[in-house]
Amino acid sequence: MYSDNNAALRLSNNLPKLRKDRQITQSQLAMGLSVTRQTIISIEKGHYMPSLVLALAIAKFFDKSIEEVFFYE
Repeated sequence: MYSDNNAALRLSNNLPKLRKDRQITQSQLAMGLSVTRQTIISIEKGHYMPSLVLALAIAKFFDKSIEEVFFYE
């Protein structure tokens, strides 16, 4: 749960592990989601926070809940 007290928390993700498990490249994931490879790279590195629509699409792509893909550290 997010609150102002948690402002220092950083959104992280399991995309590299999920891709490795599926044996797909960043480019293949990007094509499957209709985004650029640079978008995937930025999300994986934590430089870009995806929209809710994109985050849900990523979770659906991997057949995971959004919480299994994205989490706060």
